[in-house]
Amino acid sequence: MARRGGVMSDRLKEEIAKELGFYDTVQKEGWGGIRARDAGNMVKRAIQKAEEQLGNQKQS
Repeated sequence: MARRGGVMSDRLKEEIAKELGFYDTVQKEGWGGIRARDAGNMVKRAIQKAEEQLGNQKQS
């Protein structure tokens, strides 16, 4: 089965990786070098950001 394209932009992934403190690993080893826990935390943070943006849109 082929892998689907990612939903998050590269810019967003890099921004979140920097926030969470593992961007240096991404630069050295690529996205495959991060731990599963870091990937999960990255998804959680992306969801939080999306929810914040939706909340801001509803208030406007």
